[in-house]
Amino acid sequence: MKKNKFVQMLQTIAGHGWRSCSSKPAQNLHIGKPGAGFSFELTDEQKEFQATARKFAVEEIIPVAAQYDKTGEYPLPLIKRAWELGLMNSHIPESCGGLGLGSFEACLITEELAYGCTGVQTAIEANSLGQMPVIIAGNEHQQKKYLGRMTEEPMMCAYCVTEPGAGSDVAGIKTKAEKKGDEYVINGQKMWITNGGKANWYFLLARTNPDPNAPASKAFTGFIVEADSPGIQIGRKEMNMGQRCSDTRGIVFEDVRVPEENVLIAEGAGFKIAMGAFDKTRPPVAAGAVGLAKRALDEATRYALERKTFGKPIVEHQAVSFLLAEMAMKVELARMAYQRAAWEVDAGRRNTYYASIAKAFAGDIANQVATDAVQIFGGNGFNTEYPVEKLMRDAKIFQIYEGTAQIQRMIIAREHVGKFKA
Repeated sequence: MKKNKFVQMLQTIAGHGWRSCSSKPAQNLHIGKPGAGFSFELTDEQKEFQATARKFAVEEIIPVAAQYDKTGEYPLPLIKRAWELGLMNSHIPESCGGLGLGSFEACLITEELAYGCTGVQTAIEANSLGQMPVIIAGNEHQQKKYLGRMTEEPMMCAYCVTEPGAGSDVAGIKTKAEKKGDEYVINGQKMWITNGGKANWYFLLARTNPDPNAPASKAFTGFIVEADSPGIQIGRKEMNMGQRCSDTRGIVFEDVRVPEENVLIAEGAGFKIAMGAFDKTRPPVAAGAVGLAKRALDEATRYALERKTFGKPIVEHQAVSFLLAEMAMKVELARMAYQRAAWEVDAGRRNTYYASIAKAFAGDIANQVATDAVQIFGGNGFNTEYPVEKLMRDAKIFQIYEGTAQIQRMIIAREHVGKFKA
């Protein structure tokens, strides 16, 4: 790839080559020296990542976001541009040609991209979800083959777990993989797969233990599946309530043969891998929700400063100014929640509790803040010529995908109560 000035800048920021093959661990730029204490200050490098993503969102995403929302067209030009800028796949290890950045940096980038359009951000972030099982559980060969190719050209992958009858109930998956020689034959159907029609490969979870009473921890296996494998039937693009430029489809697997070498870890390890990926990807999802909420707050504030009623700007009415204050409080607190969850990941600690808090809270406040923004716009907010109605539609999915708001509360309650039982 021809390196433009933006990628060269990111190389300098990251402190290593963009196509480095080093096997050094990821450099977590935000973790200070031992004993340095607690700090809200971003490093200069983090500020550069944030500024690059913000500039891209404001100058290149926002001007075309409404059109992509109307047409539902996949934002491939924007995805290619994000890849050129180094704003995609930032977490891919250096050993595979990536930047190997931490979760914290990825979240900073995600918030800015979501400020521009969460449909675009979701298409990009779905890559992280698809890649994460390979990052946390793939062997060296699998990582170099499947993560490495994503650093060589703009390319998508997808996380194939959800099924028509198995969403929150992941253990209810019906897709089966049967061992035949040195291959597995996969049959089943997946649904609501982001990037389903654009992916180069899939992470797929399938049942390999035929015993219906087998525990989930032993019943499922994780596979890497090439998207062009014979027997894969990709369904139509779903036209959703919001985030319409994101590619969401059903996928049918009919006698799809996958080599044994594409099994992650071992047969029966899939459920743990799939759930482990969520701990790493929920902080960026929360960051996306914060980006949307911040956009809604900014749009509502600008409108409140311009719109006049009863002889003065509506921002001077306490009813409106207090509403803006509540919105600002929610944005700031949700940002702190995702940053704590990301920090826990990069510190090498189990972050399940904080990841679910961040995801649940940020998803909820994104909906609340977007709804309040529409209220401040009044009748104009209900119209497609103004930006906030799209934000309200786009926000809803944050309470549904990657674990519903209710599932997050179940996890939080389990983790919280568990501390007292330990």
